[in-house]
Amino acid sequence: MAKGQIKELVEKYLKTFLEENNLELYNSEFKKEGRDWYLRIYIDKKDAEKNQYVSTDDCEKVSRFLSECLDKDDPISQNYMLEVSSPGMDRQLFEQKDYEKFTGEMVDVKLYKGIEGCKEFQGILKGIKDNRIEIEEAEGKCRFFELEEVAKTSLAVVF
Repeated sequence: MAKGQIKELVEKYLKTFLEENNLELYNSEFKKEGRDWYLRIYIDKKDAEKNQYVSTDDCEKVSRFLSECLDKDDPISQNYMLEVSSPGMDRQLFEQKDYEKFTGEMVDVKLYKGIEGCKEFQGILKGIKDNRIEIEEAEGKCRFFELEEVAKTSLAVVF
C-alpha cells in the first residue's frame, strides 16, 4: 500500500473516533528510518486554546483504537511500529489552518535556499496570505516567505 493511501486509511479509521473524543488528526506519516518502518500519528485537542495539550491517556486511547483497526484489516504489508503522540511544543506548521491558529506566536522558519546568507529566521508569525507567510523579527523588521521556499516552519521553544 502506498504512503498516501495509508494516510487516507488512517484518516478514515480515526475520523469519528477522534471527533467523539474531542481530538483531531494533526498529521500522520508513514516512513522508513534505517531498517524499520514507522506509522506516526500526531493528535491535538479539537478547537483547543493554544495552551491545551494532549495527554498520554489521549494518545493511549487513540493508539489502542487504531491498532485494533489495523490488526483487524491488516492493510499494511510490511512490519511497522505505531506511534501516537502530540505535535509537541515545537510543532511543525503544515497547513493554512495551522498558520492561522498560531498567528502571534514565535516561530522558526527554515528555508531551502538562503536569503542574505541565512537559511534560518525567527520571529512573530504575523499571518499567511496568498501562500506567503509573514514574520516580524526581534528588531521589528518584517519578512515575507513564499511557502515553496520554506523547508519547515515550527513553533519556537523560548525559555
